[in-house]
Amino acid sequence: MAFLNHHYSIWSDNPMSTIEERVKKIVVEQLGVKEEEVTNSASFVDDLGADSLDTVELVMALEEEFECEIPDEEAEKITSVQQAIDYVKAHVKS
Repeated sequence: MAFLNHHYSIWSDNPMSTIEERVKKIVVEQLGVKEEEVTNSASFVDDLGADSLDTVELVMALEEEFECEIPDEEAEKITSVQQAIDYVKAHVKS
């Protein structure tokens, strides 16, 4: 019997979860926080301890990851994990 190599992706049925997971991974990497701290409702500043430079770098990392440009006036509105996820979902074609 031949061995069949199946590749299963947890993202295949729901591309939006891909965005959520990618955003959370960036937050963990950029802010040096634990994965379990990065909840959808977490505020970058109040809950995750980010300062203004951290938030700028976070936005730059999101722009790079999702190949988009986030205008400054929009970036200022992205203050939580959920807002980052929502912005990417609304502005990036998956």
